[in-house]
Amino acid sequence: MNSKVQLDPASIPSRQSQVSAEEWQLRVDLAAAYRLVALYGWDELIFTHLSARIPGDEHHFLINPFGMMFDEITASSLVRVDQDGNKLDPNDFDINPAGFTIHSAVHAVREDAHCVMHTHTTEGVAVSAQQEGLLALSQQSLFPLSNLSYHDYEGVALREDEKARLQADLGTTNFMILRNHGLLTVGSTVADTFLNMFILQRACEIQVATLAGNRALTPIPAGIVDTIKQQADQVTKGMGGKLAWPGLLRKLDRVNPGYAD
Repeated sequence: MNSKVQLDPASIPSRQSQVSAEEWQLRVDLAAAYRLVALYGWDELIFTHLSARIPGDEHHFLINPFGMMFDEITASSLVRVDQDGNKLDPNDFDINPAGFTIHSAVHAVREDAHCVMHTHTTEGVAVSAQQEGLLALSQQSLFPLSNLSYHDYEGVALREDEKARLQADLGTTNFMILRNHGLLTVGSTVADTFLNMFILQRACEIQVATLAGNRALTPIPAGIVDTIKQQADQVTKGMGGKLAWPGLLRKLDRVNPGYAD
């Protein structure tokens, strides 16, 4: 693959025989997540990113080739990069430097964050621009509120010095609202990270719809918010996205197959 080859999934040979079984499964799951983001309407043309760290001490991770639509990402098209943004395979397509900055910052310091997802949805950006951020207005909002952080807007994420501030703001949380920018979730698996994004996105959708109703609000009592973390663990049985992931893959197989190529 090089700049002379059209950015077309059909032109990309399979890499299944070139990588470990563990990396291939990670590629398949991440490609599926890209297509699910498109299926749910959370993509923004070729912008925003999902990444997954490849097991090992090198902190290499997979990210999308810049210019490919999310609904056509395949396991073989994902680009493997190091912590300095270098492609491990020089024949890979280029990546978006803004996406690299955010994702490399998280992967560098969060050993538990094997996957990172970042979106610019209308509802996510709307809530990120609201001074009070995410409000306890729905059951869906409680899950991210139990583990949520914020990062102030500093312009397009290209500066190396922003990484340290983003890392400090994220801390140990799995949900982050990037002010005036969008949403970010992390997780130990692609499935968990996708479920985190689904819940955060839905909470934002509900908040935007609720505030548009122009009626008095009924916030959830603070005591319930304080106990939600334990309740969240009980609801998911400690398995998180693992419960929903097989069904999501079956949905993709019906409506947009080919992600595992």
